[in-house]
Amino acid sequence: MSNPLLEKFETPFETIPFDRIRPEHFLPAISEAMNAAKKEIDLIKKNTERETFGNTVVALEKAQYQVNHLARIFFNLHSAESNKELQGIAKEVSPMLTDFGNDLTLDRELFERVQKVYDKIDQLNLETEERTLLENTYKDFVRNGALLNEEQKEKLRELDKRKSQLALEFGDHVLEETNSFELYVDSQDQIKGLPEGAMEAAASAAKEKGHDGKWLFTLHIPSFLPFMTYVENRELREKMYRAFASRAFGKNDNNNSDIVIEIAKIRHERANLLGFKTHADFVLEQRMAETPKRVHEFLEELLDYSRPAALKEMQELQEYAKANGGPEELQAWDYNFWANKLKKEKHELDEEELKPYFKLENVVDGAFEVAKRLFSIDFKERRDIPVYHQDVKTFEVINHKGQHVGVFYADFFPREGKRSGAWMTSFRSQRMDGNTDIRPHVSNVCNFTKPTESKPSLLTFDEVTTLFHEFGHALHELLSKCKYESLSGASVYWDFVELPSQIMENWCYEKECLDIFAKHYETGEKIPSELVARLKSASNFHSGRHSMRQLSFALLDMAWHGQDPSSITDVDKFEQEVMGRTNILPHVEGTNMSCSFGHIFQGGYSAGYYSYKWAEVLDADAFEFFKEKGIFDKETAESFVENILSRGGSEHPMELYKRFRGQEPSPKALLKRDGLLN
Repeated sequence: MSNPLLEKFETPFETIPFDRIRPEHFLPAISEAMNAAKKEIDLIKKNTERETFGNTVVALEKAQYQVNHLARIFFNLHSAESNKELQGIAKEVSPMLTDFGNDLTLDRELFERVQKVYDKIDQLNLETEERTLLENTYKDFVRNGALLNEEQKEKLRELDKRKSQLALEFGDHVLEETNSFELYVDSQDQIKGLPEGAMEAAASAAKEKGHDGKWLFTLHIPSFLPFMTYVENRELREKMYRAFASRAFGKNDNNNSDIVIEIAKIRHERANLLGFKTHADFVLEQRMAETPKRVHEFLEELLDYSRPAALKEMQELQEYAKANGGPEELQAWDYNFWANKLKKEKHELDEEELKPYFKLENVVDGAFEVAKRLFSIDFKERRDIPVYHQDVKTFEVINHKGQHVGVFYADFFPREGKRSGAWMTSFRSQRMDGNTDIRPHVSNVCNFTKPTESKPSLLTFDEVTTLFHEFGHALHELLSKCKYESLSGASVYWDFVELPSQIMENWCYEKECLDIFAKHYETGEKIPSELVARLKSASNFHSGRHSMRQLSFALLDMAWHGQDPSSITDVDKFEQEVMGRTNILPHVEGTNMSCSFGHIFQGGYSAGYYSYKWAEVLDADAFEFFKEKGIFDKETAESFVENILSRGGSEHPMELYKRFRGQEPSPKALLKRDGLLN
């Protein structure tokens, strides 16, 4: 059987031939790529010449390209366009890849060659990026068990294989729980308060499922969030909230409680095996924050400013709700509803008033125009690049000299095969192959409201900032100019990776930027200055509460991973103990965050969720610099590309940041921006 994954891609820019790929192609292709990689690794080991940076470290990097490339294609589809068949294949592919990685890093002969090169690091006269690659390669071996004895290595293999299986099960359960909940409503009276656009989307969703004349609501964010924000029926809001907050925590086969505990225990055992006190100590060795102690100090400092503000905000909200016919005590399903009303009253701002100015296509064009003004690149839509779903659009990215920069995929609407949330991923990362610059293929995947028969896709302001956020990650990949794939683009410390994404959100609050794309979808009128002024004044609305929410997730993550979890037997009890001091609303029985906390139990954010707040400090500080010179100042933008976006992980991020900013960042910039510090 011919396998398109193993042939040269005869497509524009060697993009993936999705139109020819079938699920059954993945297992044989990945197996063959692994066999080819193992042969190349054998040649490295059998090389009788003296070990050098080129014949050992660079050769090893190159040997893994094809395996990494195919694995990336597979798991990107598994996240964005999954089905039972792909989920089944993932259960085979995942342990295969774990074994492949372990075979490599636990290979004594291979490690000895790497170690011999590493021992001479100061005599090799390496460039900065070459030195980083050598240090990373050596550390990867050590952090993956190269210094262990044979019995310990075998134990590590078992732990890694089990961990990868559990992460897949965790994600499959959350996806299944998200997809299986459906709330059908028969009468408009039950959903009074819901905006016309959300109502139309719900009617359209019901019609698609064969329930014409009804309204369908799901746990996908474009359906769930408007429901929680606008529907007056408190009983139905409670029903929706409980369904959302109890995903993978119910009394059924999708319950993730045991999986969460087992993952935490495996991570701890693995860290101990490698000589670390906890999983957090292991992770933070390769982060800007460096130690759990520093992370806790950082979170506590922000908590000291956030908590008093959050308590004051909630007291005001409770009084407001009570005075306007609300409940005696606010519950979790009341927050969005009453906060929206209060925000509207205080700042005369309603999300629905903003949405007509944020037609999806205009916002996308706006993001492209911002990139053009800052970084001198253009996005040209292509219709000849194969895609994995009809909703996906593709663009060629070119620079001001007309040179090819990369390919950008945009996948914006929810569907059953796609996990919730928003993310950037790449199908191919940038690297040098001799003198040839292999350019990246990057994708932004989101879950925005789909267009209806009478309305285009109109975004909330939160969705606008999400789009710019993920686009910032894409720019980090697209503007990379590194030698080695493992150091290029967004392959940086996880507490640095959010800087390029979060800084882009700042432009969304500036009239100069909004004038580019925020035009009323019916009249073409630019967003009025007074509406932007209200948007800015409302930007700090409940900033204490929003900060507390992020800090509560970060502290929960550190609680799971910064101690020995062997005594944890009850996920819910443990979670409540940890989150008790950050909860500003009563706990809802039967709900649980950990069991659907994909960032830390399925994604790569374990012992790293604090990174969002850490990067907020970086982005607030960095954008202050832009504002000093002008938000479209070319010189500042060029410095940002030169020192941040193009350099990937080729150097320690603090050095890169200081080169751009001229100083280390201060948390005060963030506290000031959030209105938590005068």
